[in-house]
Amino acid sequence: MQNSVLILDFGSQYTQLIARRVRELNIFCEIKPYNHLPEDLSDYKAVILSGSPHSVRSEPVLHPDLSQIRAKKPVLGVCYGAQYLAHFNGGEVAPSKIREYGRANLAFIEEDSKLFDGIPLNSQVWMSHSDTIKSLPDGVTKLASTDDVEFAAYRFEEESTYGIQFHPEVYHSKDGKKLLENFLVKIAGLSQSWTPNNFVDMTVQSLKEQLQGDKVVLGLSGGVDSSVAAILLHKAIGSNLHCIFVNNGLLRKNEFEQVLEQYEGMGLNVKGVDASARFLKALAGEEEPEKKRKIIGKVFIEVFDDEAHQISDVKWLGQGTIYPDVIESVSVTGGPSATIKSHHNVGGLPDFMKLKVVEPLKMLFKDEVRRVGASMNMEANLLGRHPFPGPGLGIRILGDITVEKVRMLQEVDAIFINGLKEWGLYDKVWQAGAMLLPVNSVGVMGDERTYEKCVALRAVESTDGMTADWVNLPYAFLQKTSNEIINKVKGVNRVVYDISSKPPATIEWE
Repeated sequence: MQNSVLILDFGSQYTQLIARRVRELNIFCEIKPYNHLPEDLSDYKAVILSGSPHSVRSEPVLHPDLSQIRAKKPVLGVCYGAQYLAHFNGGEVAPSKIREYGRANLAFIEEDSKLFDGIPLNSQVWMSHSDTIKSLPDGVTKLASTDDVEFAAYRFEEESTYGIQFHPEVYHSKDGKKLLENFLVKIAGLSQSWTPNNFVDMTVQSLKEQLQGDKVVLGLSGGVDSSVAAILLHKAIGSNLHCIFVNNGLLRKNEFEQVLEQYEGMGLNVKGVDASARFLKALAGEEEPEKKRKIIGKVFIEVFDDEAHQISDVKWLGQGTIYPDVIESVSVTGGPSATIKSHHNVGGLPDFMKLKVVEPLKMLFKDEVRRVGASMNMEANLLGRHPFPGPGLGIRILGDITVEKVRMLQEVDAIFINGLKEWGLYDKVWQAGAMLLPVNSVGVMGDERTYEKCVALRAVESTDGMTADWVNLPYAFLQKTSNEIINKVKGVNRVVYDISSKPPATIEWE
C-alpha cells in the first residue's frame, strides 16, 4: 500500500467515522492505537490524529511517538489531536468556559488556505470538546474561527501539520468531507485510486502469493461477508477452496436448502452438513445467553473440524472477518476491552485445528464488502441480505431452546421478513428479526382463553452495526404482520415492536 493514510486512535467514538470518510474518497487508510505505531511508516503518505475522551491536561497523557512523522509527513490533528499538537509545542489548552458541543459555523477562514479551499464562510461544523485552545505555539497560523472558538483550525508554518478543533468526519460538518479531501489530495498528494475493482485485483494477487495453491476450508453462513470472502478465494485458488455450510438447526425457515441452491449457481465447491440435532442436544436446558453462544460456537468448531478432516492436506481456514471486528479487538490503551458479547470471527482457533487463518476482508467495512461483491457481479439479493447473527435463532429465543420454539420462531420470522419484502421495506432496513420471549400472556381466541407466547419484532437502520436506530415501520404494516402471526403461528397470541436504539440497547436481545 504505497498510497495510504495512517489514523492514530486516541479512543474517540468517531475514529471509525474518520476511516469511513477517507475510504469514501477512494483512499486507503488504517487505524492503529496511538501507542502501537507500525515499525515501517514508509507506505503512509499522511497521518491523522483522532479525537479522544481524554484531556491533554490530565495524567496519564496519551503521548504518541511522532518523531518519524512530524515534518516528514502531512499531519492533521482532529479535536484532541489538535489540542495535543498545540499544547505540547508551546500553546495553551484550558477548560472551555462554555460547553462547546454541537453545531457551530465558521465565522473566519484564512484566505488562500489549502485546507479550506472551496469551503464557504459560515460553513457548519460539529464541535465536541470540554477543553479549548487558548493560545497557539510560536510559528503557528490561525486558519479558522467560530463565534465561540477562536482557534478552530491552524497550521504550523514550517511544515504540513494542521489542527482542527471540530470533527470533519461527522455528518453535521457540512463540508467535512471536502476538508479531508483538501488535506489528503491537495496537501498530502494522495491519489484517489482505492476502488472495489482495485481491491479485488490486489487481493486476488496477494492471496495467490500467500496461499501458493494450498487448500483452504471456509465456513459459509449464507451472509454477505463469508460469501464475498469465498468468491475472492475462489478467484485465487479455484477448486482448492472447500466450503462447508453447517445447518445448526437455528437458521431461518428453509434457509439451509435455499442457501445451498444459491451457492450452486456461483461455481463454488460447497458441502452442506445438517448437524441440527447435534446442536439442539448440546443446548438442551441452557438458558444463559453467553453460555448458549459458547455452546453453539464449540459445537460448530467440532462439526467443522470433523468435516475439514475429511479433506486431505488442508492448510488454511478462510474467515469473513471484517475491519470493525479487527478494530474492536484492539484496545487503545493496550488492555482488554469490555466484553459485550462473544464474537465468532476474532479470537483465534482451538489448538487442535492446526490451521493457518486467511482473512481476505479484514481491511473492509460492511458497506465496502457489499461494493466489492457488486464489482464481482454477485447477485444483488445476496449482497443486500440483512446481517444474521452467527448463533442464529439461538440468541433470538430467550431462555432455553427446544425444537418447538425453533419452529415457532422460524414461522414468525418468515412472516415478518417476507412481509418487509412484499411491502418494499426490506431494503430500507439494515437488520430485522423476531425474538421469542420467555413469557406467556393471556389472550382470547374464538371466545376461549389462551395463555401463549409473546414475540417481539425488531427492525433497525445502521451503517455498520456499531450504532443503530429503530425503524418507524408503517402502522398498517405492523398491524397486518401482527394479525398474520397470531392467526398462523400456533402458540403465539401477542406481538410487540421494539423501539430501542443502540446504545443503550443492543440490536439482538441476547
